[in-house]
Amino acid sequence: MKVTPEIVQHEFIGLMAKVVKSTNPCNVGIKGRIIDETRNTFVLLHDGVEKRIIKETSVFHFTYPDGTVVEIDGKLLVGRPEDRIKKPIRRLW
Repeated sequence: MKVTPEIVQHEFIGLMAKVVKSTNPCNVGIKGRIIDETRNTFVLLHDGVEKRIIKETSVFHFTYPDGTVVEIDGKLLVGRPEDRIKKPIRRLW
């Protein structure tokens, strides 16, 4: 998979995710499959338990089916999934 800035517009439900940084130290290290997404949170299935992680205060590692691992700051993902797909990408470089 080619990693481009447009990756934040992709669908995340069904991907494996891991929380690598968070303002809540209890959330760091949680990993599992994303089973739901809301405007401000991801719901991960972690060891058979649903964990709700706030997007804005976390940094995630997403693993795509081809094995590609991408680190994305949750601040870029805040918003309804259906609106995020349509939103234009602001390049920071």
